[in-house]
Amino acid sequence: MINWDAHACLPQHPQADFTPVDQLRAAGVNYVSLNVGADMNPVSQVMSVIAGYRATIAAHPERYVLVSNVDDIIQAAADGRMALSFDLEGAMPLLEQPEMVALYAQLGVRQIHFAYNRNNSVADGCHDVARGLTGLGHRMVAAVNDAGILMDCSHTGRRCSLEIMAASSQPVIFSHANPLALVQHGRNVSDEQIQACAATGGVVCVSGLSWFLGSERPGADDVARHVAYIAELVGVAHAGIGLDICFQQPGLDDTPPGAFDPGHWWPASAGYDASRPPTFTPPSVWRELAPALRRTGMNNAEIEQVLGRNMMRVAQQVWSVPEQLLKAA
Repeated sequence: MINWDAHACLPQHPQADFTPVDQLRAAGVNYVSLNVGADMNPVSQVMSVIAGYRATIAAHPERYVLVSNVDDIIQAAADGRMALSFDLEGAMPLLEQPEMVALYAQLGVRQIHFAYNRNNSVADGCHDVARGLTGLGHRMVAAVNDAGILMDCSHTGRRCSLEIMAASSQPVIFSHANPLALVQHGRNVSDEQIQACAATGGVVCVSGLSWFLGSERPGADDVARHVAYIAELVGVAHAGIGLDICFQQPGLDDTPPGAFDPGHWWPASAGYDASRPPTFTPPSVWRELAPALRRTGMNNAEIEQVLGRNMMRVAQQVWSVPEQLLKAA
């Protein structure tokens, strides 16, 4: 069985310590997508992070492997190594150039969403004015599909996410998003969004963040409750895990350079309170997820789907697109 964590965050710093990755592996995770930048990070910082992460992975081939396909993940699991790839949270690092998508793919980025909470020239954030997917955004969706990258709608405005899912020729995911019906927070996704995602063949991966789970000390049962809601609404084939654990490391300042305003990206009007930072499920929660999902009534086969097989299915389809295009040519 492959355990797949669709999104995690190390410090946005080239010298980030990979100890948290080892903790996830020790807890049974076989693959994790590491964030390498968001809309608030300039391209210079994103590229520095990618270079640093790639160097760490290359320096420890006995522990890590940067993957480009599902077969790589299966082989890494057999070898006892952690399979890794990268994700981008927002389109601003694309510099309004669809051609940048393929470049990031070559560097290890295997999933991307287009807006981090706020609007940009490509898409809408979930905490901003609804406009819809822009003309440039439609070209970006096509570029993501052509590059064989997972199209993600986390942090995206509701209307815009529906338009992205309608425009995509490939399954779309939410790598870390929870049902709005269970917790009323602007980052959570409506039943309509969950149903639209499932209609693409995609997966909604549940976040382990306290704000979105509705628990001050989130644990496996909190995650399982949200998974069970998705499974009941659209079927177990469309539920997954993306715990979104953000690992802080003393001594590494990853604050974006320039005039960075946290209140802009996490507005108080949307319910964010700087005096009450979020809490996260620990990496060890992975050991508890199977029993927690079983308590919701799922059988072993369904649990395997949630913990990895669903995302493997989608990645197998999406990541093989460039290879299929080459064969067709």
